[in-house]
Amino acid sequence: MSDDDLTDFTAEIADQIESFVVAVTEVARGEEPGAAVSMLLLEVSQLMLAGGRLGAIADVVPDERFEPDSGPDPDVDALRSSLSVLLEPIDVYYEVFDPYTPRPKPVAFRISDDMADVVTDLMHGLAHHRAGRTTEALWWWQFSYLANWGATASAVLRALQSVVAHARLDAATAEGLESAVDDALGDELADELAEQLDDAVVLGGPQTAPTTA
Repeated sequence: MSDDDLTDFTAEIADQIESFVVAVTEVARGEEPGAAVSMLLLEVSQLMLAGGRLGAIADVVPDERFEPDSGPDPDVDALRSSLSVLLEPIDVYYEVFDPYTPRPKPVAFRISDDMADVVTDLMHGLAHHRAGRTTEALWWWQFSYLANWGATASAVLRALQSVVAHARLDAATAEGLESAVDDALGDELADELAEQLDDAVVLGGPQTAPTTA
């Protein structure tokens, strides 16, 4: 990739990331709670496209051996708290921590925590970009995508897609979950997840499958 191409690429990634941060912040305000899950699904999906582009290019080499100080980490506690309240029925989800490392049970996570962590990583790079350290910003976004926010955002995306699918297809029933996931989660976790998904139906509304003539 030429220097000009890299400059254009960095600008595109920065635009995508800034758009994501702004959108998530707006969702967290809670002004349209009924659209929160759908909007987050869209925004995280678009962010993963930027992440895929970062993962596909060659390793970015920063200009300096040591990372320059980008200032204090952003305060995302308000964002985390707002999302936690907004997403309360479906905030907790269960995920395999590493698909290549066997675990006896899935691990519980919170969408609100994970979204705040992703925003923290992204804003760290934005601080470099706004200070004119574009190569440093691109290096950080690529490194943190591979090391942290890529996996975190992927897990959140799967959780959000599952919520939308259950809500739109009216599949979030305890009976269905018991037959599908009891063996993996155990009765207690399965019942908890079923209750969360039943509550989440109000966020998207049921949708029946189309019938054929």
